[in-house]
Amino acid sequence: MTFKQTVYQEFLKSLNEKIDSFQNTIDELSISVMNETKSTAGDKHETALSMLQAEQSRMAEHLYEAVDNKTIFSQINIDEQHDTIRSGSLVKTTIGYFFISIALPKIKVENIQIIAISPKSPLGEKLIGLKKGECIEMNSIVHCIEEIQ
Repeated sequence: MTFKQTVYQEFLKSLNEKIDSFQNTIDELSISVMNETKSTAGDKHETALSMLQAEQSRMAEHLYEAVDNKTIFSQINIDEQHDTIRSGSLVKTTIGYFFISIALPKIKVENIQIIAISPKSPLGEKLIGLKKGECIEMNSIVHCIEEIQ
């Protein structure tokens, strides 16, 4: 497995863990809602039920967003070789590694920190289309492209 494939698999694993976490929370909230509906009626119980349902709705939105992100991320063809930076590129700069995909929490692979950024992010927009050896400046920091996978 190439380094890029390992990076991709680790980000995918992170997305799956996030989805599982949201689903588990929703399942626990569903149980709490069922238990709360069995309680005696009254303002206190109705307020608790309303709060549980609001939290359940919020978690469902997060789950939907995570599943949507996974769908987008899964469409990346990591086997393509890139001469210029584009979506799906793993880019090594003088500052560090960036995976051009969707914005995700950073990970470590083989003790190397990798940041997943969107091609629509400010840094992503500046990197798109660059080739090895080219440099850009972002927030007074110069990023020179050392490698594109």
